[in-house]
Amino acid sequence: MEIEHKYLVKKMPEDLSKYKKKEIEQGYLNRNPVLRVRKSNDDYILTYKLKLEKGSKKTPICNEEIEAPLTKEAYEHLKEKADCNLIVKTRYIIPYRSKGKKYKIELDVFHGKLEGLVFAEVEFESVEDAKNFNKPKWLGEEVSGDKRYRNGFLISMENLDCFKE
Repeated sequence: MEIEHKYLVKKMPEDLSKYKKKEIEQGYLNRNPVLRVRKSNDDYILTYKLKLEKGSKKTPICNEEIEAPLTKEAYEHLKEKADCNLIVKTRYIIPYRSKGKKYKIELDVFHGKLEGLVFAEVEFESVEDAKNFNKPKWLGEEVSGDKRYRNGFLISMENLDCFKE
């Protein structure tokens, strides 16, 4: 099971070059349940996700998730069948400690049609762990329950107008 919170970013962490990163391209073949193909650096992955909890300011997003490797050829073939736009982003993996526990913050910096969009996700071992998480000061408002930050919504966007207040 995948348990996560999504956050806006108040201030970008300094020196992102010191963190591990992944160049990601992904497309969606279906949205409910989610069927996604992803290229992450030189890995190709097919993912099935079934949403169990949408998430809100007080509850994390919970998904049943299954991943399977793909060949490059299979990825390229399935990518052509993806709905709407592909999502292209750089994901920085930032280690973080809170209350003695180790976490990985995944900072996503989007490119292409979503250039300028940045948010972060943190995955947890349990719902209780997610509820007790103390985020770093550079993370802002939690947006786990905001549909604008879901990939199924992002693939249909032509620009970032919906994020303007």
